[in-house]
Amino acid sequence: MKKTKPFHLPKQLFVQAYKLVKANAGTAGVDQQSIEAFSRNAKDNLYKLWNRMSSGCYFPPPVKAVSIPKKTGGERVLGIPTVEDRIAQMVVKLILEPEIEPHFLADSYGYRPNKSALAAVGITRKRCWQYDWVVEFDIKGLFDNISHELLMKALYKHTKCQWVILCIKRWLTAPMQLADGTIINRETGTPQGGVISPLLSNLFLHYAFDKWMQQHYPDIPWCRYADDGLLHCKTQMQARYVLDMLAERFKSCKLQLHPDKTKIVYCKDSNRGGECQSVSFDFLGFTFRPREAVNRQNKWRFTSFTPAASKASMKAMRAKVKRCRIGRRTELELRDIAKMCNPMLRGWINYYGTYHGSGLEAVYRHFNKTLVTWAMRKYKKLRHRKMKAIEFLGAIAKENPTLFAHWHRGRPGAFT
Repeated sequence: MKKTKPFHLPKQLFVQAYKLVKANAGTAGVDQQSIEAFSRNAKDNLYKLWNRMSSGCYFPPPVKAVSIPKKTGGERVLGIPTVEDRIAQMVVKLILEPEIEPHFLADSYGYRPNKSALAAVGITRKRCWQYDWVVEFDIKGLFDNISHELLMKALYKHTKCQWVILCIKRWLTAPMQLADGTIINRETGTPQGGVISPLLSNLFLHYAFDKWMQQHYPDIPWCRYADDGLLHCKTQMQARYVLDMLAERFKSCKLQLHPDKTKIVYCKDSNRGGECQSVSFDFLGFTFRPREAVNRQNKWRFTSFTPAASKASMKAMRAKVKRCRIGRRTELELRDIAKMCNPMLRGWINYYGTYHGSGLEAVYRHFNKTLVTWAMRKYKKLRHRKMKAIEFLGAIAKENPTLFAHWHRGRPGAFT
């Protein structure tokens, strides 16, 4: 008699999960196995993973601790699973997400299908025009401090699948391995860097914040992207009150508001003459603050509370250009540089250029200056002749303004 597995899992689901993980690329975990290495014997590797998971005997290895710099300074520690474990997590995500996603609220934007950061920025801009005050909040170390007990309580509300529950319990308690090999056991949190972690954190905050706001403060609009959130209030008094209540709510859920990233902001503009210490806030790479604007007929100027790429975002973009070392790539032709850099430039234009796109001109100018350096090193006739290099590139930009993604925006000839 043929023995059956304790859990019925379609093998095709593992193939789908593998393709998604492979498309996302990513670094190796504690076993040092890359995606390329896993792919060399993908069929057998996937079969072994399917066999262990459908038998209930899959135990995840430790996650690898990797420190990455934050845009605002400091470091963030990610927990990187192995390639095999990422595939296993993706399998569970493919099963669990369709069950949970319909229950999430419209104003939760982070890590969700058919939701985007730009949509969150857009609705925030609109609400800042409608409401005078904003409570900006950030949850301190969300991924590190999520209560396993409360998370599992939320999970039980949405699935009875014992196989899914078993896997998630094991992932939550999988240890973390530091660079020196030290193993750290975890009693709270879900590793930031895991495939399943964003879904689990959204599930946790759905009850800790989203539903709580809906039930207790239905007249206060809010927007949340992962651990960053905004509340729009009519008065400063209302903002202070709801912030106090929010701090108590998170405390009861074993979380804490970040003291340096949580504040009350006045959305100051031409029609708002009040005073407040804070009249700006950062959200999803944009800074919202009072800015000079003109009406649609371009006849009169006024002050509007609007978003534009933040200083931290601009700094990060310039740093990425620097890492490309374009000025030293003299083996490349200009069209090669365009092919290499245009995806990066288009990404910035499509995201940061959506609101107050002229604010990106400093980044465009910085990029163009690197092209001047490249031209001076590439061509002997331009060596040590900066103005000649500028004229050379300016002529190319005039003749072929679409060669680089940003050349037909702003001032393409701004090479100085």
